[in-house]
Amino acid sequence: MRIALICDVLGESNNGTVIATVNLISYLREKGHTVYVVSPDNTTVDMEDYYVVPTMHFGKLIDRAVEKNGVTLAKPDKVLLEKTIRSADIVHLQMPFALSKCAVKIANRLHKPISASFHCQAENFTSHIGAMNNRLVNHIVYQNFYRTVYSQCTAIHYPTEFIRQLFYSNTRCSVPYYVISNGVSDEFFVQPPYRMRNDKFTIICTGRYSKEKSQKDLIKAVARSKYRDSFRLIFAGDGPMKGRLERLSRKEKVHCEFRFFERPELVKALQHSDLYVHTSVVEIEAIACMEAIAAGLVTVICDSKRSATRFFAVDDRTLFKPNNPKDLCEKIEYFYENRDVMDTYRKQFEMYNRTLRQSDCMAQMERMLLKTAKAEHQ
Repeated sequence: MRIALICDVLGESNNGTVIATVNLISYLREKGHTVYVVSPDNTTVDMEDYYVVPTMHFGKLIDRAVEKNGVTLAKPDKVLLEKTIRSADIVHLQMPFALSKCAVKIANRLHKPISASFHCQAENFTSHIGAMNNRLVNHIVYQNFYRTVYSQCTAIHYPTEFIRQLFYSNTRCSVPYYVISNGVSDEFFVQPPYRMRNDKFTIICTGRYSKEKSQKDLIKAVARSKYRDSFRLIFAGDGPMKGRLERLSRKEKVHCEFRFFERPELVKALQHSDLYVHTSVVEIEAIACMEAIAAGLVTVICDSKRSATRFFAVDDRTLFKPNNPKDLCEKIEYFYENRDVMDTYRKQFEMYNRTLRQSDCMAQMERMLLKTAKAEHQ
């Protein structure tokens, strides 16, 4: 099968969307499929079957904001897109932005089947314009996603049932769909024979430093704890909020490490930590949390109604109220004071592992693409 993969965002693996895309490309190629990748990633310019388009520019102020988020958005090249799509059996879209919108029009004109993944919550966009909590603005964004991209698809891939229901509630989308996790790489499932005992109780939180990830709540929670001097925080990631988080940690006198971890380093850091805390209030599918669970960590998760991650919690001890450092502090202190129960909790979290393996999830994605391409040509 020949697949035209249209990527509005691609580059450094600093977010879940890019990681999921790279994994899908690798899997499909290993299975013998030809994957044509159209993206704005200049590092792929000399690589076979990669086609690079220009990047979008919105003016200095907005360009600077986009750059701070570690994202490069693609600008459509109609000639390149048509050439690539004409050669493909199916077109798969990564994001509902300009490159994919243009690809939809070309694919429809050429009578090519279209599938699309749902990787972007409205709040991921509206958080940058100060409207993350505005239901009307978010509703309008979802309506735009539906009208310009998803309504034109033969099939839609949702990473979680949560985001499928959220999108349906805003659009009444009736396009055939598949709920398939993006999965966790096998390297995270290799657990040490025993968990390291650190000098300090080590709490790790992974993910991009951004407003909707709400890492500030973890710093404030530890700051108010009577055991604060016994804790060490690791924030594995990067992003536009890094400076603010560093200033907050200094103000609160909380010992924190902020840095981006390469994959092998991240695996080791998870294996050597005592507790994982997932602070995000907006999440389609928390690959970071899934990786922590695969690595054998007990996780404490934000109970946000705008996040799919809360469904991984095993009881109330592993959930904390959004924007509530006091409640999070109590949950952290419980596990610090009762470390003898953590093995029991780990076993409870392990029940998710059989559905998290990336190889199984990618096999489901392959079947979706094959079925969608076949159905359209019948």
